[in-house]
Amino acid sequence: MRSATLPIRKVLRIVEEEVGRWRQPAVTRVARINRDAFRVLISTMLSLRTKDEVTSAASRRLFALAATPQNMLRLSERQIAKTIFPVGFYRTKAANIRTVCKQLVNQFGSRVPSSIDTLITFKGVGRKTANLVVTLGYGKPGICVDTHVHRICNRWGYVRTRTPEKTEFALRRTLPRSYWTRFNSLLVAFGQNCCIPVSPHCSWCRVKPYCARVEVKKSR
Repeated sequence: MRSATLPIRKVLRIVEEEVGRWRQPAVTRVARINRDAFRVLISTMLSLRTKDEVTSAASRRLFALAATPQNMLRLSERQIAKTIFPVGFYRTKAANIRTVCKQLVNQFGSRVPSSIDTLITFKGVGRKTANLVVTLGYGKPGICVDTHVHRICNRWGYVRTRTPEKTEFALRRTLPRSYWTRFNSLLVAFGQNCCIPVSPHCSWCRVKPYCARVEVKKSR
């Protein structure tokens, strides 16, 4: 359900202005350097439960060794794990990366699919990752909802949902389509620098006049 009072276009114009001052999320930077769906896919897999600076460094190290599914399969699972350490769950992610690369080579001619429904059949790939591949890798409409997007949209009162997946489908019904592709990058940067999980910076946030501040018990 959407808030009837949140002027979403005005709010997102403010967020865009603010985000211009901050460093973009790691996966967004990867896509801007080279719109390669494979790099976006692997970088996003690495980013799960991992800080941006760790994701960026691990992605650079891994792509220096292998930037295609075929080349990735020339690395052992142990080599991949050692290269991406200390990303969260690095051993599991190394195994998933090899599994995904095998599937890409054997079933898709080494090309990353551009369909969300196909991507979520890959091991270790959920809707967040699939949407990010579709939007950043192919420039197609999609709404990637991670913890920042889920938290902020509910904090604003723009949606009232309990899970990121439900937030995605609520946003598909309510968010203007022109914002779909860049929505995640905007809100991740906003969530990392201003609307942080605990004690957000409400005192200098320009969105505050429009924000319902749902479940914000403490701010600064």
